[in-house]
Amino acid sequence: MSRTFLDNQRYVQIAFNHTAADVLRILPQIPYDPRLIIEAGTPYIKREGIAGIRLIRRLWRGLVVADMKVTDGANEEVQLAYSVGANAVTAAGTAPGETLDFFNEVCEQYGILSMIDMLGQENPLKKLMPLKYKPKAVVIHKGRDEEANPRSIIRYKDINKVRSKYGVLISVAGGLNQDSVRKAYFNGADIAVVNIVKSSDVNVGLVDTMNFRSIIPSMLREV
Repeated sequence: MSRTFLDNQRYVQIAFNHTAADVLRILPQIPYDPRLIIEAGTPYIKREGIAGIRLIRRLWRGLVVADMKVTDGANEEVQLAYSVGANAVTAAGTAPGETLDFFNEVCEQYGILSMIDMLGQENPLKKLMPLKYKPKAVVIHKGRDEEANPRSIIRYKDINKVRSKYGVLISVAGGLNQDSVRKAYFNGADIAVVNIVKSSDVNVGLVDTMNFRSIIPSMLREV
């Protein structure tokens, strides 16, 4: 069992964005693999609170990300994520530089991987450069609402721009499914984030009625 992120390892991150009932039904179907990360997504945390993160921790013995998108009060929010067993937590790239510095510093103190989500940031590198404390990971993110725009793309070019200055893990999120994770890795991502979606959702991801016992191992073959 590994709860440590490795610099030389690629990962698949499976994101739960709906309810605790979905977690209880689907997560036991997902076979453990150290290359798998389970995410408590932002809408899921808003519905279920930190108890929702605790539930994922109870059911999953590997890596857990709390996608809290911290925008202020970094100290308390990182402590909350840590208290329920998260191995990583996100802050929003739109947050003030002071918050991001504090967030990265507090994550380091608690031994949690700090991730800055660059959703809505035109220039992630420009956001990172003034920071005194750098994150351990950066998320290049095309939002779920952006998926409705056919001209909106994942800005893979930002991966090399960030890597040219900082040795951080790069996570890619937005419209990925079992058929497109390979493209994320080809473009330099360390982590490919795939959302679990409902059949009625307009967003791309893994439909919650899939056979996860077979689909997850097939995705891991792309890692």
